[in-house]
Amino acid sequence: MIQRVYEQACKELDDVYVATDDQRIHDAVIAFGGNVVMTSVNHQSGTDRCAEALRTIMDIEKKEFAAVINIQGDEPFISPKQIASVARCFADDSTQLATLVKPVVETEDLFNPNKPKVVVTSDKKALYFSRSPIPYLRGEEAESWVTSHQYYNHIGLYGYRADVLFEITKLPIGVLEKAESLEQLRWLENGYAIRVEETNEQAHGIDTPEDLEKLLKSGLI
Repeated sequence: MIQRVYEQACKELDDVYVATDDQRIHDAVIAFGGNVVMTSVNHQSGTDRCAEALRTIMDIEKKEFAAVINIQGDEPFISPKQIASVARCFADDSTQLATLVKPVVETEDLFNPNKPKVVVTSDKKALYFSRSPIPYLRGEEAESWVTSHQYYNHIGLYGYRADVLFEITKLPIGVLEKAESLEQLRWLENGYAIRVEETNEQAHGIDTPEDLEKLLKSGLI
C-alpha cells in the first residue's frame, strides 16, 4: 500500500519521501527503491512527523521548500490530479494550509465517523471539520439529508506552507481536537485558514480491515 501511494505521488511531485518510525516500513521503501526518512516514535500526529521529516529532507536535498504536501499512507488510490489541485493552492501567497473535499453522495458516508465531514465557506475556506454530519438538518429525516443539502467528506491530503507547518506543530492540543480527534481543528481554533479545493474523484482510503475487504470484493485491488 505504501509503495502504491509513493508511486502515485511521484507522478506529480519532484521530491517524494516516506516518513516513518517503523523500521519495517523503512526497509520496504528501500526495497522498492524509494526515498525514506526515519522519524521519532513520539509524534502525536502526522503533521508533527511531517515537520520533522521536512527538516531532515531539507538537509538531505540542500535546499528550501516553499510548501509540502502530506499524503497519508492509507490512500493507495490518491490521484495525481488531486495532489496537483492542492499544490496549486500555494501559487497564492496568502494560502497557509490546503486540503481537499469531495461531495457526499451516499448516506452511509455521511454518517460514517471514519469519514470526517467539512463545512466550507463561500470563499473556499474550511469552517469546521466533524466526524458527525454537519450541518444538522432540522425537520428532515436522516435518510434524506444527503439529497437535501450538499455535504462534503474530507480527503486525507494536506498542504502546508513550510513556515506555517513549523508554527502549527508548536501549538498545544485544543479542546476541539480532543473532542473530535481531528488535528486540523487545532489549526482552525488558533486562527489559521485552510484553503479547500473540491474533487469528484473517488477516494478509497483504507482505515479499517472492513475497508480493505470491501475493496478486495470490488475488484479494484
